[in-house]
Amino acid sequence: MNIFLWILQIALALHTAVGAVWKFSHSAEHTMPSLKVIPPTAWLVLAVVELLFALCLLLPAVYKPASTLAPLAAIGIASIMLAFCAIELFSENTNINSIIYWLVVVSVCAFIAYGRFILRPFS
Repeated sequence: MNIFLWILQIALALHTAVGAVWKFSHSAEHTMPSLKVIPPTAWLVLAVVELLFALCLLLPAVYKPASTLAPLAAIGIASIMLAFCAIELFSENTNINSIIYWLVVVSVCAFIAYGRFILRPFS
């Protein structure tokens, strides 16, 4: 189980880091029309926060005392994805495919958090 959780954490960290880098070079509106409600400054702050979350997912591999950061980062990423879902739900042209995508990411985050907090905490 520990290996599977690490694979998920690495994949989620890569996914989140790529999304954060994307945010530095593309506006919220360019990414998805419904996200245009997010101000440009908040969009860039979100990118920095996502990079920190990606780092927190991987940090326990080299520094064991930081083991609680991984599930907390997963919860943080899930919160961002749920916020995107809410924004999309309240937009004029709701795109269900985007919502499904974000909910899949939320599911992975939830499994990592559950796995690290309950099933197989870091040793």
